[in-house]
Amino acid sequence: MSDLNHQAAYWDAVAETKRFTHPLHTPWLEGLDRDAVILDYGCGYGRTMSTLEQHGFGNLFGVDTSPGMIARARRLHPAMRFEVLTTAPTLPCPDASIDLVVLFAVLTCIPDDQAQRRLIGELCRVLKPGGRLYLSDLLLQHDQRHRDRYTEFGARHGGSTYGVFRTADGAVCRHHHDDWFTDLLTDFTPVDTRPVTVATMNGHEAAGVQILAGAPTSAVPRKVERPGPTS
Repeated sequence: MSDLNHQAAYWDAVAETKRFTHPLHTPWLEGLDRDAVILDYGCGYGRTMSTLEQHGFGNLFGVDTSPGMIARARRLHPAMRFEVLTTAPTLPCPDASIDLVVLFAVLTCIPDDQAQRRLIGELCRVLKPGGRLYLSDLLLQHDQRHRDRYTEFGARHGGSTYGVFRTADGAVCRHHHDDWFTDLLTDFTPVDTRPVTVATMNGHEAAGVQILAGAPTSAVPRKVERPGPTS
């Protein structure tokens, strides 16, 4: 499934039309210095970075694999720093250089377990000891429409991870068991969790979760696999 973890062509095609809605829970930012270094991984068109700026944060950096999304972000927010990420998940950041990573509706775009683990490993590398990861993503939906979509995709793609599906306009997305995040963030310290209900990019209501977690306070050995060719 590795080719489905890199869908920049899809995001380029819809870059001017999609609207993202995951809310920024500002109480989780209390106590964070306004000069803190904040990375928005999968920043899209810069919506969350704009909200952070409105709350007084100025040291912001957004990356995304879609040149189309980055072009829109630069047009909407010309004073902000955005960069196309060409070797995802590898970041152009030194070790232990980031205070907060925002990861909003990114894992839903990465169907494969190991690809998600590589991303979290890279974020762990760039976060300062005790820095924070603010994750917002989508859970498994239990209505019949979604159950049918999960089952259909799995049947067509060799029993792929339950919760993966294809949208009507061609994106391959993933919804998650809630205990998956506990496994994925095993090296992090839980800080807080909150349920959210969001409108998806195609206008459907969906149940999600937001997680605030602390990076390890001592170095955790990491080997981040560099992306290889896809078939």
